[in-house]
Amino acid sequence: MRLATYAALTAALSLALAKAVAWWLSGSVSLLAGLTDSLLDGAASLLNLIAVHYALRPADDDHRYGHGKAEALAGLGQALFIGASALLVGSHAIDRLLNPEPLGAPALGIAVMLLSIAVTVALLLFQGHVVRVTGSTAIRADSLHYRSDLLLNSSILLALILASYGWAQMDAVFGIAIALYIFWSAISIAREAATVLMDQELDPQISAEMHELACAVPGVLGVHDLRTRLSGTRWFVQLHLELPDTLSLQEAHELCEQVEKAIREQFPRAEVLVHPDPSSVIKHAASPVATD
Repeated sequence: MRLATYAALTAALSLALAKAVAWWLSGSVSLLAGLTDSLLDGAASLLNLIAVHYALRPADDDHRYGHGKAEALAGLGQALFIGASALLVGSHAIDRLLNPEPLGAPALGIAVMLLSIAVTVALLLFQGHVVRVTGSTAIRADSLHYRSDLLLNSSILLALILASYGWAQMDAVFGIAIALYIFWSAISIAREAATVLMDQELDPQISAEMHELACAVPGVLGVHDLRTRLSGTRWFVQLHLELPDTLSLQEAHELCEQVEKAIREQFPRAEVLVHPDPSSVIKHAASPVATD
């Protein structure tokens, strides 16, 4: 995860430098959009680097559930950065549409955008691997806005090619379209971060699989009150087991351990807390109360 954040920061700053030179020589509003996005990518990736470093710290006395939600906070920060870049690019593109100017050095701009696309694809492949291995919210958010960068860079490339053939206004039109897409990406990142901060349940399919794994342990009569939430790369799972009244405390504890092991073998990122309930108590609680 740390390596992914370093790679993202290096890529963003390198591309920002290349786009700055190309924009200075060409005056392209599409390249300005790419430059602005890369600068904000660099700021967001720096924020991500700090957040991931903090999120990977182990649980302590003040944070018994760890520091994983720092990733979601970083996601909200990224959304703000990206949303601001969309507004800046959009306003500049509208001004260029109303006041068109010829582009200079389009060949340099095209070469820089081809380089940007190649670097972004390589970064996305690496980030995708990290997300598959760790499930990191912060890296997933970073990957989401770099996916939008891939579309952005492709659009800028097309705009520069069209502008070089005399379609100068297409540069501004593409700039507006790119700004709208960037803004939508910011909303998507903010929504994903909010689900973590609001302790939204994991996918219902995952909860159903956990329920089946617990019920499949010999001696378990049923499962209820299964609750899940996500914090960074860790899943927190709580559930109540319905066990025979005749079990000793030691036997009940061993069944709880078996259920925890079964779930963790299938979902290694899960931290499982199991509470045993005597089946008679459950039946009594479920039965209707007699009234006069």
